[in-house]
Amino acid sequence: MSRTAKLALSDGTVFTGTGFGADGEVFGEVVFNTSMTGYQEILTDPSYCGQIVAMTYPQIGNYGVNAEDVESGGIACRGFIIRELCELPSNFRSVKSLDAYLSEHGVIGLEGIDTRALVRRLRVRGVMTGVISTTDLDDASLIEKAKRSPDLVGIDYVKEVMPQTRSEWADPLPELGRAFGGSAATGDASKTNRHVVAVDYGMKWNIPRYLRETGCRVTVVPGTATVDEILALEPDGVFLSNGPGDPRPLDYAIGTIRGLLGKKPVFGICLGHQLLGLAAGAEIYKLKFGHRGANQPVLDKRTGRVEITSQNHGFALVADTMPADLEVTHVNLNDGTVAGIRHKRAAAFGVQYHPEASAGPHDSNYLFREFLALMSP
Repeated sequence: MSRTAKLALSDGTVFTGTGFGADGEVFGEVVFNTSMTGYQEILTDPSYCGQIVAMTYPQIGNYGVNAEDVESGGIACRGFIIRELCELPSNFRSVKSLDAYLSEHGVIGLEGIDTRALVRRLRVRGVMTGVISTTDLDDASLIEKAKRSPDLVGIDYVKEVMPQTRSEWADPLPELGRAFGGSAATGDASKTNRHVVAVDYGMKWNIPRYLRETGCRVTVVPGTATVDEILALEPDGVFLSNGPGDPRPLDYAIGTIRGLLGKKPVFGICLGHQLLGLAAGAEIYKLKFGHRGANQPVLDKRTGRVEITSQNHGFALVADTMPADLEVTHVNLNDGTVAGIRHKRAAAFGVQYHPEASAGPHDSNYLFREFLALMSP
């Protein structure tokens, strides 16, 4: 049975559509993702904590939901907005519909609105807070709630999604991941035996799968782990994961990374890349509407090669604040923002995209080989 649902933005705009998934009301920063597929990975990416995600591709849910494509233990985003819901998914791996999946996890979905108009407004005015509701359908009330909702800036969302305890990662890449070049592109795993400590700020599970595929033993630690706790594990290298929100409030993470530089090889992606930059002395700013999608072109300035990358972030390092010890290695070709950095004195580098997400699909796998090379004796 269909039910009316509404989205109200803090600028006073209201969209009326049909609810699916769970009933209720939720607020968050409204952002958009331009990927044509991968909605299950998007829903379970912890980097979306605190956000309501709108998909630009018009029909979502076509291939249902399966048990293999999750990137965390649950759904991280607060709400999900689409143009049209596929109610009869068809795929040999599908075990349930998207509607059932959201309902099971208590996440509100909204379909039937003009997602093109929504995305255009977010691009022109910038991302903003919004409220999705299936219970309160009064426009004025919802707009007031959206205006009162807290902004994402300055909030530490990492502590909401990071693990609380240390663990050893055991899961390998699934066979489908290997079929798309995961194993072949990472090198000869039999010749590596490195121990990587992965600092989890809200890490997508495909990252430790890739690290394990290279032959590394992977120990996952919470994002609040200290320098002494990490070094006590005797790692050959330290990985800094992706994660949600504004990196600037994360003083504990920035201090830890600063203490690790020069002691162990470091590789960071997305939030980890931003934290590495902050630890080295660079500054950061909030993008108008962020980069979220699987088709972001990035130039490797060292080789002149262009990669098609998967990205999900709302902040970026400021290019002209790079200290003498940092070099910009990669640039986003859409807007010229910093997409990769390398430390000139310490064995450390980072990228503002997801090399494990197979957007190219193999374009960025070389980054895992570079990390292995840094850990070589």
